[in-house]
Amino acid sequence: MGNKYSIHNTYFGFNLLLPVEHYQKTMRTAKYSLLFILLTFLSFFMVELLNKRTLHPIQYLMIGLALLIFYTLLLSFSEYMAFGIAYLLSSVAIVLLIALYTRGMLKSNLLAAVVTGILFVLYGYLYIILQLQDFALLMGSIGLFAVLALTMYLTRKIDWYNILKNNGEK
Repeated sequence: MGNKYSIHNTYFGFNLLLPVEHYQKTMRTAKYSLLFILLTFLSFFMVELLNKRTLHPIQYLMIGLALLIFYTLLLSFSEYMAFGIAYLLSSVAIVLLIALYTRGMLKSNLLAAVVTGILFVLYGYLYIILQLQDFALLMGSIGLFAVLALTMYLTRKIDWYNILKNNGEK
């Protein structure tokens, strides 16, 4: 009878369920939204600048609206499935939407592929930052440094004083 009621041999216990965790992750994602939208617009601006293409402000607006819908999709999907799967579905849907739109407006498979790659890197990087709670600030800072360094490198030979003159001579 000594081991019959031993508490160490029982399977009784409980796990805490955090039903609103996906809301917290979606909120953390939304906190990065302005930065993420600006980085996407910077990517399109760099494609414009380096390839001597011009986009209309309405086209930027459409891209911005697609980026905003990502957060709505993420919240909606995460109510019915794991956050990681919801993030994957939402990001793939938006990246493909923007990729097809980019292909149509720039009429270039190569530029559409470049933009698609950039967006997948941005969404992947954001997901990694969301998973690294303790190192999110460090990783975000390193990422911003890398983006600034790349932008400075790509624009180092641009004559900013004559850029409007050169674009007007097309």
